[in-house]
Amino acid sequence: MSLGDDTGQTRTRMPERGGDPYGGARRGGRSSSRSLVTVVGVVVLLIAAIAFANRGGDDSAAEEGGSDNSPKSAATSPSGKKPVSSKASGIPSGFAHDRQGAESAAANYSVVLGSAEMFDKARRDVILQSIIAPDRVADFETTLDKAYTPKFNKNVGLNDDGTTPKGHTFVSRTSPIGTKVTASSADAATVEVWCSGLLGLTGESSTNPVTNSWFTITMQLKWTNDDWKIVTHSQKDGPTPVPGDKRASNADEMAKAVEEYGGFTYAR
Repeated sequence: MSLGDDTGQTRTRMPERGGDPYGGARRGGRSSSRSLVTVVGVVVLLIAAIAFANRGGDDSAAEEGGSDNSPKSAATSPSGKKPVSSKASGIPSGFAHDRQGAESAAANYSVVLGSAEMFDKARRDVILQSIIAPDRVADFETTLDKAYTPKFNKNVGLNDDGTTPKGHTFVSRTSPIGTKVTASSADAATVEVWCSGLLGLTGESSTNPVTNSWFTITMQLKWTNDDWKIVTHSQKDGPTPVPGDKRASNADEMAKAVEEYGGFTYAR
């Protein structure tokens, strides 16, 4: 989403929503701008952290048609195969050693990396050890430890130690919309995952209401220890659809939805 972009295209003004989200989270232009800057700052910091972790990686396989054997890009469609049935540390594992298995792995890993669990140091380390290639784990851990600082946690509305303030519910979720393989070989694959994400804090006094974003994650995966593991990870904005005119849910509705609706195991 871009703001203040004078392109000459028709703009749609969305109707005013009933009530201020989360009881005063929007206090005029200055408060809204501050919230936007905070969200943008969070996204930029995370992207920078991941990019730093990926330094020195070989990005050649990420290009479309990187080899003669690279499959052509195709729309994600159901195949009829069952999702994986095993999990390691609560994370889907045991993906098929083929293109479809790589797509399913990338989709599920996108969900985990975009979860609220990443804000907990102990849980984050378990996640990284489960989905990152063994020779890359240390780099990811070091870089993300530097990214998830007390200041960073405070910027998203959390306590300095990453815990959620009393009376609030922290929301950080990623939902894959589709996947695309842009390069592959017997033991390697580059997969793009188009995602929608939620980030924010519910609660009557929250000044960081839950907002929606759209982005595409690119992962280079390699087959190791009988499963697909991440070698590199990057993210870019979009594609982003035109927002609808639906009323924004209040804090109670959002918190209840997060608590009652569980996630999925993704498979193509």
